[in-house]
Amino acid sequence: MLTPVQTLLLLLGAIATAGAVFFWLGYIARRRVAESKIKTAETIAAKITEEAEREAENKKTSALLKAKDEIYELKEAAERENEQQRRDLKNLENRLRQKEETLERRADGFERKEQQLGGREKSLDKREAALKTKDEALSRKTEEQNRMLERISGMSAAEAKEILMKNLVADASRDAARTIKDIKDRAEAEGDRLARDIISLAIQRCASDHVAESTVSVVELPNDEMKGRIIGREGRNIRAIESATGVDLIVDDTPEAVIVSAFDPIRREVAKRALERLIGDGRIHPGRVEEIVEKIREEVETELAEVGEETTLELNLGETDAELVRTLGRLRYRTSYGQNVLRHSKEVAYIAGIMANELGLPADKARRAGLLHDIGKAVDHEVEGTHPQIGADLLRKFGETAEIVNACEAHHGKMEPTSVEAVLVAAADAISAARPGARRESLESYIKRITKLEEIADSFSGVSKAYAIQAGREIRIIVEQDRVSDAEAEDLARRIAETVEKELEYPGKIKVVVIRETRAVDYAK
Repeated sequence: MLTPVQTLLLLLGAIATAGAVFFWLGYIARRRVAESKIKTAETIAAKITEEAEREAENKKTSALLKAKDEIYELKEAAERENEQQRRDLKNLENRLRQKEETLERRADGFERKEQQLGGREKSLDKREAALKTKDEALSRKTEEQNRMLERISGMSAAEAKEILMKNLVADASRDAARTIKDIKDRAEAEGDRLARDIISLAIQRCASDHVAESTVSVVELPNDEMKGRIIGREGRNIRAIESATGVDLIVDDTPEAVIVSAFDPIRREVAKRALERLIGDGRIHPGRVEEIVEKIREEVETELAEVGEETTLELNLGETDAELVRTLGRLRYRTSYGQNVLRHSKEVAYIAGIMANELGLPADKARRAGLLHDIGKAVDHEVEGTHPQIGADLLRKFGETAEIVNACEAHHGKMEPTSVEAVLVAAADAISAARPGARRESLESYIKRITKLEEIADSFSGVSKAYAIQAGREIRIIVEQDRVSDAEAEDLARRIAETVEKELEYPGKIKVVVIRETRAVDYAK
């Protein structure tokens, strides 16, 4: 049997052994738990590391793609900017080239003007040298005279004073001549300006109509059977009419019409009216023809006297010889280049009167001279000579004043005008005859000039439309705003004006207006 001590010792040993076993088992268990936790932690760490690496790779890929997109966008922007810069440079180069061409043309123009100025300068130098030579000659002559006076002895004081006064008068005359020339030049320039103003005012205030007439008249017939009656048996009726009136009757294939032809407008009017009355009456035979023609001739003469009297009253000319009034009435049936001479004479009278008023001169005298300036055309087919000379002889015969006679003689420049009224009549006559539409030739040339003017403008690059206005005195040109700049518009106007000067003949001047505009249109909906 074991003693209690041994038992206690065994028990303590067993307990110690059991504690060691338990401690060892706990250590092993804790170690296994720790190793398990370490493995778990390592697994988790590996997963985290793997996920981090995948995320880093994704972010790297995304960053690379984003960087590539940004680089591509920057490249495109740079290319667009370079393209825009190239276009701007090209436009700038074009503008510079155009400006260079403009400057070259202007330089050529300046060179031509410089050459002209050089020629004028040489001419002025020559004139100045000639004047200087004359002055030197006069100075030498004066010095010789003074030396002669000094050498001559016994000369009285009065003689010396007389020679000295002559020299002083000569010097003063030269100075006065220069001053007069300067004043004359300024007066001529001012006179030109005032003349243009007065003429334009007169044209604006006088607007007469113009009717083109011819040297033939047409008589309408009720039917073609009337032609046989006018001709008569073996042509006796038509011969009687032609013999009594002095005209030619043309009976041709024109339906229901007979043509009366004659240079004398009075005879033509008498024949036309007589034929119309004979046709209306129905009785056509030689005896009846003579009777009707005589009656019509008296009626026409009475009518002409009334027309002349109405014209003198309309223009307020006062007392006028009755025969001159009747002669004036004959201008009603007289034409010149398709322009009725009586209407033309009245228009000249109005224009001359207006210009005389502006100059402070008697308007009635100017109107009288204007109305009678073509009086010679009333009888120029009956009397030898030009119509100004025939008219002047008529006016002298009827007791008109010398100023009126001179205005008639000088209105075509063949005689020297001796009064202001004569000059005014010549100017008014030119204005009335040259107005577009007044005469057939003027109208044709006017239409050609208008057409050519528009063709010249249309021939230039960049021109959209061209319109000739103000009776061909102005042309307005509309250009394409994207093809012509503001600076180029000025140069275009100059080039068109130069071309017009070279290729057209025209009175006065033509204004060239180039219009460039930008329009923006939108709609409110």
